[in-house]
This record gives sequence, C-alpha cells and structure tokens, in this order.
Amino acid sequence: MPRFSVIVPAYKVQAYLHECLDSVLSQSYPDLELIAVDDGSPDACGAIIDEFTARDPRVRPVRLPKNQGLGAARNAGLRVATGDYLLFLDGDDTLTPHALRAIADRLKETGEPDVLVHDYARADWSGRTVRNQAAIHLTERGPASFGLEDRPGLLKLLTVVWNKTYRREFVEREGFTFPSGFYEDVPWTYPVLMAAESIAILDRVCVHYRQRRRGSITRTTSRRHFDLFEQYDRVFAFVEQRPELARWRPVLFRRMLNHVTAVFAHRDRLPREARAEFLRRARTHCRRHHAPGHPVPLRSRLRHTLVRLGLHRTFRTLQRASVLRRRTVKALTRLLKTLRMGALRLHYRVQRRLPLRADRAVFTAYDGRGHGCNPGALENAFRTHAPHIRTSWVARPEHHHTIPSATRRVRPGTAAYWTALARSKYLVGNVDFDRRLVKRSGQILLQTQHGTPLGHKGLDLQERPAAARDTDFAELLRGVDTWDHVLSANRHSTLTWERVFPGRYGTLEYGQPRNDVFQRATSADVSRLRQTFGIPEGSVAILYAPTHRDHLRSQHPALDLERVLRSLGPRYVVLARAHHAYGEPLTAGPAERVIDVTDHPSVEQLCLASDVLVTDYSSIMFDYANLDRPIVLLADDQEAYEAARGTYFDLRSFAPGAVARSEDELIDIFATGHWRGSRSAQLRSAFRERFCPYDDGRAAERVVRHVVLGETDLPPVVPLDKRHPVPSAAAALGHTPPAGVPRPAGPPTVDPQDFEPRAGVPQTAVPQGFESRTGFPQAVVPQDFEPRAGVPQTVVPQDFEPRAGVPRAVVDRV
Repeated sequence: MPRFSVIVPAYKVQAYLHECLDSVLSQSYPDLELIAVDDGSPDACGAIIDEFTARDPRVRPVRLPKNQGLGAARNAGLRVATGDYLLFLDGDDTLTPHALRAIADRLKETGEPDVLVHDYARADWSGRTVRNQAAIHLTERGPASFGLEDRPGLLKLLTVVWNKTYRREFVEREGFTFPSGFYEDVPWTYPVLMAAESIAILDRVCVHYRQRRRGSITRTTSRRHFDLFEQYDRVFAFVEQRPELARWRPVLFRRMLNHVTAVFAHRDRLPREARAEFLRRARTHCRRHHAPGHPVPLRSRLRHTLVRLGLHRTFRTLQRASVLRRRTVKALTRLLKTLRMGALRLHYRVQRRLPLRADRAVFTAYDGRGHGCNPGALENAFRTHAPHIRTSWVARPEHHHTIPSATRRVRPGTAAYWTALARSKYLVGNVDFDRRLVKRSGQILLQTQHGTPLGHKGLDLQERPAAARDTDFAELLRGVDTWDHVLSANRHSTLTWERVFPGRYGTLEYGQPRNDVFQRATSADVSRLRQTFGIPEGSVAILYAPTHRDHLRSQHPALDLERVLRSLGPRYVVLARAHHAYGEPLTAGPAERVIDVTDHPSVEQLCLASDVLVTDYSSIMFDYANLDRPIVLLADDQEAYEAARGTYFDLRSFAPGAVARSEDELIDIFATGHWRGSRSAQLRSAFRERFCPYDDGRAAERVVRHVVLGETDLPPVVPLDKRHPVPSAAAALGHTPPAGVPRPAGPPTVDPQDFEPRAGVPQTAVPQGFESRTGFPQAVVPQDFEPRAGVPQTVVPQDFEPRAGVPRAVVDRV
C-alpha cells in the first residue's frame, strides 16, 4: 500500500502531460502510485500515459471508453486508488519539487488528519509564478490539527480539489464522489471541509496551477456555466442532510453569491443572449437558499442586491459606468504623468546650466535599491576621508531605511533627483545611471561594478541571447563613454572590464570597497549579527546564496533545504538568500532551521554571520574568500549555465573549495567534513591569491584619496599572509560536525589524491571506487591525531601529530 495515490485525469492536455507526470514521478518522496486516467482523449494523451507506464511501475493507467468529463475521470481514479492519502492533479498542472516529502512530514507532525490544505501558485504562459493571494489563511500558527470552526477562513480559498490531500479512509467512509458538469469541485470542496473531523495546514506552495492562454474551462463561453446552480444545490442538500452543519448555511450562501456574481461579471463566460436568463436563475436560487446572518462587505452589497433582485440591465449599466470611470482615471493619470515628465525635463535642462557643486556626490546601487555594495562602502569613505563632500543616495522609498542618517535621501524621478544628477561633481554607482543623464564637463563618474566576473558580461553577451535578452548594446556603449573610472578587484577583472566595456576610462585596481568590512569586523560584531539573525548559539550557519539563471524564468530549485538539514543534524542552520531578480524566497513557507534573509540589505553582514558559504556561480564566492572561511560550490547544472551565459574559467579546475554535483554530494561533503578539510583550504588559498590581492580593508580609502583628494601616494596593500579577517563563530569555538552524522560507505576520511583506482575503475569515479595506496589505512578518524605540546584542541589540523602507525598524509575531513 503506497503512502500517496496521485490521480491525474487527462483530456486534450498532450502539450503539458509529460511535465505533469514527470513532476510526480521525480518527487524526492517515492512512496506513491500515479493513477493516470485517459478520459477518452482524442489526442496523444493515451500514448503518453502508455510511455510512462512502460517506464515506471508506479504508474497505473485507467482508460475510459469515451470522454465523460473531469468528475467522472476522477471518480474512476478513486475506485482503483490504494494509497493512504489521495491527491488530485490536473493534467496541465505540476507538483513543485519535494512537495510530497513536505506533505508527508506535515501529515506525520499533525497526527494523520482527514484533510491537509496546502498552497499553490499560478503559473502563466511566460513561466512567471504568483503565489495564491489568500495564503494568509494557511499560516501554521495555532493547533496542529483542528476543525473547520477554528479556521472558517479556509472556505474563502479557491474551490479546487488539488490544493488539498485527503485521507482515503475518510473519503470512502463519507462516500464523497465528483458530480458531472462544470464547477465539479464546488460540491466536493465544501462538504469535505465541513465533514472533516481534523484538518491541518501546510504553508508551502505544492502545486503550480497553469494559467493557459486558451482552452481553460472557466474561460470558455458556454451555457454550461449554468451548471453552477446545480452544483450549489448539491452543497445545500448535503447541509440539509446533516443538521449539525446548519450553522454554515449563511457562509455558504454568501460564497454562492460571490461565485455567481463573479461568473456573471466575467464577459467571456456567458453567451450574450444567456445573460438575462442567468440572472433570473440566480434570483430564483437566492430565494431558495437565502440564509441571512453572515455580514457582507459594503463594497459587495450593491452587486449582491442586484443579483438577488435579478436586475440584469441595471447591473450591466453600472458595470459599464465602472469601466468608463476606470478608463477616464487611466487617461487622466497618463496625461498628468506626461505633463510631469515634461516639467522634469525642463527642470533638468535649467539645472544643467547652473554651476557644478564640487562639494556634492550622489550614489546609487542596483537601480534604486538600498545603501550597500561598493557604492555604499565608498559613500561611508567619502564621509570619513573627504568630510567636505555632502553625499546623497538615490533609492526607492521602501529602501530609505537602509541609508545612514547623515546621508541625504533622494527618490528616483523627482526634481531633487534630477538636480543631484545635474549639479553633483561625483556620480558613483555599480550600474549605469539614468539613460537620460547628460554628463557635464567637470563631472566625474565612478563605475564600481558589483563583483568579480565569472559569467560573461558586456559585449561578450552578444553571442548569448538567453543572457542578453533585450540588451541594447549601442546604449550600453553610450553609458560606457560616460565613465571616468572603473573599479577592479584583481587582474582578471581588469582584463575583462577593459575588453567587454571598451572605453577611455581609467581602471582603478584597488580592490572591492564592499569587502573592507571583512578585515575590520571583530568577533563581537559576528556575535551581534548572529543574534540579530536568530542563529542559535553553537550552531554552524550555512549561507546559501545561489545566483540568477538566465535560461530559467523561475527560481532554480537546486536544494531541498529541509532535507539537507535533516541529514546534517541539529547543529546546522541555513541562511537562505534568493537572488533579487526573482523577488521570492528560496523556501515556499516557514521551515525549521532555515532563516530567510532574502530581503536583508547587507550581503556583507550575512557573510560575517555565517560559517560557510554554499553557492553556485555567484560572484559572492570572490568576496567570501576574503574571510578565509570554507566555500562549497553546488554545480548541478553547470553545462546549462555555461551554455546560457558562459564563464570565463572552469570552476571545477579552479574552485575555491569542494564542488558538489548534486544534493547528495553536497550532504556527503558536509557529513564527511570535506567542506573544511585541508584540500579545501589549499583550493581556497590559491583562489584568494588570484582573486583577492587588494582586499586588505583599505580599498575604499585608496579610491577616495585618488579620485577626490588627488593623492598619488596611496596606502600600501597588506599582503595576504599579513591579513587577519575575523574568524567565524564555529571556528572560534572549535566546532566539529556533530556526532552521529551518517557517513558514506567506503574510506571517506582519506584524501582521494592518495587513492589508486581499482582495476577497471575510471579516474573520474567516486572515492568509493578506489583502493588506498600502500601504507594508507582504509579509514582514519580524527581520534588518530594528538595535538603537539602546548597546542589547544581548537587549532587547525596542521598542528596535530598522527599516532603511531598513522601516515602523515591523511586529510582531516570528517
């Protein structure tokens, strides 16, 4: 008996069925049966189901001789289901990665409830996903399981069957089935929620609900939308059979009125000649099931009254008046916007004719986001080393709280903004300023960039359409022509910038100002930051910061963070930071020991608070290397990333630490201690020498002294071996991975470089396929090491002497 029976009816969805079935069978929780119902589909749905049946024994095909509709197809799946719990999925929708594992865990936590309600996101034709707006009703606060009277707001959720998981015994005991016709989910959803003795909630997106451009039932113009009345008759009949449910009649009556009104107001659902009849049926229905007592919001009362009275012409007249009002408001808004833009252009022209202010500097980062990155560090340095310069920061209002109180706040597109651009001598940003900027003689524009380049940039994107998208390269070069100085962190960056952004600017190879804080922070700063983020004392904090994927419109689901943490044990926590291009967190909902830091304004603070970085192709690795803390790369889709954007060097041949090609390999790297072993330290040391030669804590000072103060005798660069970045909290405490962490089979505690492959095993095989060279034991553990005289237990492994019989070349990964 499987844990889950996933029922998928299929009718004319051949273009989407592969993706739907794959999303079920590729779940990380494999204990399931997939019941695929061919509802007499005239296209290739049946052949696709046959293909999956031959490929995976968990697929159970069901064939209906002719098309009977969605309700009958689901009933056919119900009859053969054997799982503990039932899920329904339409043939054009998909399960999100690891959804079943999250559902299984939540069912166990909440004591096997009758119904588990989870969330969904709408996925439009472009691939963009938008979470359900009523997700507030899915917060997991309160009792683990409850009755509907404790959460009546669940009745406000979309009346669909696929946002819930049902205990099969409960469904069979109550005799629930689907009727025929449109809106067949209505007489299923309401009775199920009212009859369930125990309901639980999972605050996580488990289904992507595809919004098709054409072919959706609810967007079909047809008289079949009259089925809505019959379906609500079934709901009220169910309530009449059960007197204890009578208290729900007023709520259901209001839900019916809202639904009927929505169908009538939607211009594409009802034929023109059927509108008056539909409203007459609605009036009859309202009289039949009228149940006062549930309050109706003021904005809905007029519409409800018109529907209940059947005033068809009045409803349409008011609707047209509302449309006219909206169009008038939009036209006036456009006119006012045009007049405002004209006034601002005139204002900018006037300001450009006034003298420059040599004591003014304006800064911005990431097109109006908050104070930070290289411009943020330079703005602080301006106030410290050139206090006669008055600084302004351009940011949208929601980011103004990140700007220091001593700095003037400027909103983009305002008169103050154009005044700052026209009159300030210094313009500092990590992206180009407004394309309408006219750079004046005497102005100095400092382009800081925002990291060391790994993926292709600038003109190199001309051959990368997925990454370039709608980049206007002529406009890009016009912006380059305004640059006076470009910051560079290393020789690799210098050579790249000067080639992909050809111009007459001067390159300042001084380091990354945003990394100065790594050399100046103290252990007290680290402790304070960890308390701010809620990192438990004694924990190992993993900063997970993946980058943007040009070939994907939605976030790359590389890791199941909850599974990773379960595998590593209770001492680990994850600081999860999604890329700002996606605007959504890496986790669909609250997760134990996963701290969402996507909206935190300072990446540098996140780096300081963490003990290890896990990333993929993000430039954060070049910054983090300055802390000399472990870095682990997850390169599970490197070929796809390189094909879409391209990279300037192969990460696998010059990595800053251990490299994992899958989630399981990542877990293994942490479980064995390889993430901070001697081999990883060697890789990180070589990486720092190449990419961090100037990040000694005084990069911003060198920039200000050269650009603003005109000095040529700049502070010398501190060599790498003389730098002392603040240690991580785990390193300071001498933490090792907790006891009891599962270890992989084979000899994981010996460096793979000390292995010879067995006969027939290729050089690229995993270490389990190796035999140790002569003199090397199959498994050497840290207990085989003793510290040298006078050396404390918390020092690095190089300060340890092996016990007798243990070779010196053994690595320290555990």
